[in-house]
Amino acid sequence: MTLSRRGLLGAGASVSMLSACATTPGATTAAGPFKPTWDSLAAGYKTPDWFRDAKFGIWSHWGPQCVPEFGDWYGRQMYIQGNPFYDHHVATYGHPSRFGFMEFIDQWKGDQWDPEGLLDLYQAAGARYIMSMANHHDNLDLFDSAHHEWNVMRVGPRRDIVGTWEKAVRARGLRFAVSNHAAHAWHWWQTAYGYDAEGPLKGVRYDAARLTKADGAGKWWDGLDPQELYTGPTFAPPEGISSIAEMNAWHDARDGQWIETPPPNNPAFVRSWVARQRDLITKYKPDMVYFDNYGLPLGRYGLEATAEYYNASLEWRGELPVVNGKRLDDRQRKGIVETVERGFSDSLKPEPWQTDTCIGDWHYNRARFTGHSYVPAHSVVQRLVDVVSKNGNLMLNIPQRGDGSIDSDERQILTDIAAWMKINGEAIFDTRPWRIYGEGPTAVVGGMHGEGAARPWTGQDIRFTTKGQTLYAFALDWPEDGRMVVRALNPQAGRVEAVELLGGGALPFRQTVEGLVIDLPAERPVTVAPAVRLRGAGLV
Repeated sequence: MTLSRRGLLGAGASVSMLSACATTPGATTAAGPFKPTWDSLAAGYKTPDWFRDAKFGIWSHWGPQCVPEFGDWYGRQMYIQGNPFYDHHVATYGHPSRFGFMEFIDQWKGDQWDPEGLLDLYQAAGARYIMSMANHHDNLDLFDSAHHEWNVMRVGPRRDIVGTWEKAVRARGLRFAVSNHAAHAWHWWQTAYGYDAEGPLKGVRYDAARLTKADGAGKWWDGLDPQELYTGPTFAPPEGISSIAEMNAWHDARDGQWIETPPPNNPAFVRSWVARQRDLITKYKPDMVYFDNYGLPLGRYGLEATAEYYNASLEWRGELPVVNGKRLDDRQRKGIVETVERGFSDSLKPEPWQTDTCIGDWHYNRARFTGHSYVPAHSVVQRLVDVVSKNGNLMLNIPQRGDGSIDSDERQILTDIAAWMKINGEAIFDTRPWRIYGEGPTAVVGGMHGEGAARPWTGQDIRFTTKGQTLYAFALDWPEDGRMVVRALNPQAGRVEAVELLGGGALPFRQTVEGLVIDLPAERPVTVAPAVRLRGAGLV
């Protein structure tokens, strides 16, 4: 049979996401030139220079899903029988009908979180903008939320995570960003309304399917409605599914997709999202909002939120902000800044863009530390150089443990990045692309989620940046024979008059019809991706 939202939760359960909020989707609080259409955004938007100059940001992708220290999407996957996350959860915490995700929120205290100490490391590593996650698909607001009771002022750390980051970041003169992932919560959470299809607890619904506000009496979540966290059973599996494979197929066909439309029959969810997004930008006035969406979230509501944010930012500080979205078409790329999650560009893009990636899992995974399997610093800086040469920025997540700290391997990676930046930062920050991004034998496939198939860079892979009349060239690794050959810099490209190694000094070179040949020194000022400063006639 098909279960209704009311029938699954019981006759007395509330499924309202925003019963006390009178905000109407579509209402705006800031008048201005931008209207909620792609044509208006594309016609009036220009990426701010601060973003183009900054090049490198660090992301605090931190929340209660970091408590089990088991990796990404723990909240959704702990409810999928047969999944390694489910197995780990049952073995460590108990069955999800008895210990559901919301219990991690109470365990999430962040008692070792030291934002100033982390910012010391991030700033030394070169980060010029810092992004705080404002909520994830788990639907907990990590800020002083006026329109969602499941927020960190009432539960968990009982501390304004976003607000603490914002004050500390701005005190250092850095730019502040927030990420909003909550538009996907309504379908992401549907596994929490399921049950085991096999085994001794077959058919016993998980916690989201049975808990109501009344059940919280006398508990840590007294006065809160679990249905406002878990969003209600839009695609709850019916009774009678008798195999794990069948249950997985049920979810894959319905809520297992990346759905960008508003949820059916749940307008309260949309009202909540609109009110919370407005509250977020009004309270913290971020320089940048990252939406974890293809295009913009929830159809026209994402357009309305973006137009409102643009107009508000012009009023606040007289400049446009940055809004990120994924998998954009040509018109959309003119209206917001595209971000490419864990992927590459295979070309020099006409509009500024961003790659967002991570040295490990998005949410902390202890196995990355015990197995020493983080992405190393040399790979991070190679990636940064490649992205910047193609008119992009790199946003890097350094996963935090449930208590808010980072581990010793992560600290060493940041320290190594800082050492490289101290030598080569001038060829990264405040630069612009050259005529071409570079050359070399190592091709990448453009698009999202392509990192796993990437080949190692070589000393023959060259990348360019410019600053004023100076041209910089990087070799993404040290050439094995000690010679950096830049084929694009033949005499037709301009006359090279001086070559200096950053962190070194003047270098011997010769310019031939086959390119520029530079003799590198035996002493290496950096371990990877050396950069040379080139001056001459007609180069830039």
